[in-house]
Amino acid sequence: MARILAIDFGKVRTGLAITDELQIIASGLTTVNTKELIPFLKDYVAKENVELFVVGEPKQMDATASESEALIIPFLEKLTKAIPQIPVTRVDERFTSKMAFQTMIDGGLKKNQRKNKALIDEISATLILQSYLYSK
Repeated sequence: MARILAIDFGKVRTGLAITDELQIIASGLTTVNTKELIPFLKDYVAKENVELFVVGEPKQMDATASESEALIIPFLEKLTKAIPQIPVTRVDERFTSKMAFQTMIDGGLKKNQRKNKALIDEISATLILQSYLYSK
């Protein structure tokens, strides 16, 4: 089997998470400067067997699209042009940042470590991926 790669898209930074080849475990991969995201993904899929991109879908509490969705749509268009062989699916990402922060607290990270926004983005991507794995 191939891996599934999750993307927690952000204006400045984007968190990434990946499954193992059996698609059982979701693990944080890294956080990438959003300007470098497409080249990073092209390089990654050239080295690793990835069958699906799971991209977070930010929504308001009433299930309408969040303002950041306006940034994600152009990214999705670029992604499907750059890497057309890998399909994209979307997953509701409401509360993932709050859950990521709570995960850091539960994990015993000190207060100054919890200020690491890149780590929050990576954990958020992992939560998005876990949500997808649970739902399939």
